[in-house]
Amino acid sequence: MTTLKNYYELLEIAPNAPADEVKKAFRAQIARYHPDKVQHLGKEFQAMAADRAAELTEAYRILSDSGRRAEYDRAFAEAGGATTPAVPEPSSQHQSGSAPPSPPPASAPMPEPPPAKAGTPPLGKQFKEERATRDEFVRKATIGRLRQALEAVGGGYEESQLRGFDLALLPKSKLFGRNKNPKLLGRFVSNLDREAVADAWTQASKWGDTKTDEVCVLLMGTALAPAGELAGEIADQRKKSRGAKLTLIPVDARVWDAHMPLDAPAFAKTLLARLKSGT
Repeated sequence: MTTLKNYYELLEIAPNAPADEVKKAFRAQIARYHPDKVQHLGKEFQAMAADRAAELTEAYRILSDSGRRAEYDRAFAEAGGATTPAVPEPSSQHQSGSAPPSPPPASAPMPEPPPAKAGTPPLGKQFKEERATRDEFVRKATIGRLRQALEAVGGGYEESQLRGFDLALLPKSKLFGRNKNPKLLGRFVSNLDREAVADAWTQASKWGDTKTDEVCVLLMGTALAPAGELAGEIADQRKKSRGAKLTLIPVDARVWDAHMPLDAPAFAKTLLARLKSGT
């Protein structure tokens, strides 16, 4: 029996998702694999991104057209799909056989889709593995981009290690005078929320004496909680570790926008400006 790829799981939407939700989910997913985001990576990663973009585009082509979607749903059920997707009646249906709508442009990233609502089928083992592979790809691409920016701006750092962080850098000592740049930590998380902030802050606090050594954490993610929520958690952590010279900067790794605190180290501001410009 032929096994069909579950396009609903691929786009991370419920089987009864309306057309506007299909479009929104497609734009959120495809933005991660846009050529502009992976052009600086190796050919292997570029090929992976191209394959995933093709799968997402096909999923959108099928699910955004009512006729094709109905045919897919029937074939999916006959092929042994766990559930038969229930397609809602759209307010303005496309006639069967008519040209499907063109995929929306991927150059303007959209926010991550919200958490799955009640009624969304559980993710299968294969999909979970695919998602883990995708997250690992995005993590490597993000850290790779950060390393390139660091090389471009300099700063005099040497590699170190700290459990739980993708990147740990110590400012190199100068022959005459002290390197005034902060210790630098980088961590990628799929979902950047209060819990991610609290955990990163706790782990960073264990790196030497944060009351004498300045530490800057770049916490990067592709799905961010509201700015107010992140700022509130950072303020709570500051109160708990009063006197610590620790700065945590939440960064949207899709477009490199950062919630920059006023007291952020000058080097961090330069680095993030470089990342955002892409030069």
